[in-house]
Amino acid sequence: MALAERMPSLRTLSAERRRFQRVHVNLLGRYMLADRREFPCQVVNMSPGGMALIAPVTGTAGERIIAYVDHLGRLEGHVARTFQNGFAMTISATARKRDKLAAQLTWLANRQILGLPEDRRHGRIMPRNPIGRLIMPNGVNLTCRIIDVSQSGAGIATDQRPAIGALVTLGKVQGRVVRHLEDGFAIEFTRLQHPDFLEENVCGG
Repeated sequence: MALAERMPSLRTLSAERRRFQRVHVNLLGRYMLADRREFPCQVVNMSPGGMALIAPVTGTAGERIIAYVDHLGRLEGHVARTFQNGFAMTISATARKRDKLAAQLTWLANRQILGLPEDRRHGRIMPRNPIGRLIMPNGVNLTCRIIDVSQSGAGIATDQRPAIGALVTLGKVQGRVVRHLEDGFAIEFTRLQHPDFLEENVCGG
């Protein structure tokens, strides 16, 4: 993207931010300013401690930001500095969350190097805990049995049959119904899941 190419260097970020290795990424998302206005954004580099966004509205230094980034979910922090086409923000997170972000960033970087396509089909596994929580398109929350799961989708055993194309949420992961099964239905996740956190995200509420 041309905007990303024109983004100035972030070498002036503070020593505190340099504790974390930054990874060049190209992730789309949305962010919300303190006044609750929302805008689309593109994350161009990131570490577990902060990230730089190409954004139409920059906010002010110190302003609280909530961002929703593809593959990474909800991230919260504050504007650290602004530049011509966006801003850099800190990421407020527990040590466990930072470790998870580091693993996800490593995975994203490796995927870019290897050129793995987004729609690559992954081997399915049976989760250790096959009982999951399912939020239907009408908002009803159900208990279901997970037949199998992969980084890109899952099979769900239930007597419910949402329409093909309907959006549902399995655990913490949103997916779209792609086909009906004899004892349930199959979904394709709207975002590819990191393998290390697959069962935690799918089986967790």
